[in-house]
Amino acid sequence: MNFRTNERFQKDFKKLFKKFRSLEDDLLEFKKILSEAPLGIGKHFNIITKSDYYYIIKARFFCRSLKKKDLRIIYSYIENCQTKEMSGIEFLEIYFKGEKENEDRDRIKEYLKNF
Repeated sequence: MNFRTNERFQKDFKKLFKKFRSLEDDLLEFKKILSEAPLGIGKHFNIITKSDYYYIIKARFFCRSLKKKDLRIIYSYIENCQTKEMSGIEFLEIYFKGEKENEDRDRIKEYLKNF
């Protein structure tokens, strides 16, 4: 499975990593889960948008540095794309639920303009 990040995700990640030091290892665990089930398993994954070959998914992201509070992660899963390099998962946004209520819809719209 191909995993990619964009510049804005990396900026979000660095900001949160300063507060939550287990975040890097938690992301590796999350990638293992996505390798098995790219659309997620259970109620902690929600498909926001989908088309014939891509899905935009919002997931609860468990961080060991946090006890009962959670992070949210938004990612795109692209399958059956003609371009092999585009197939895979691209992380779009990560945020702390206590600081931000919902995902950045404008960021998702901007990302979807590429399709």
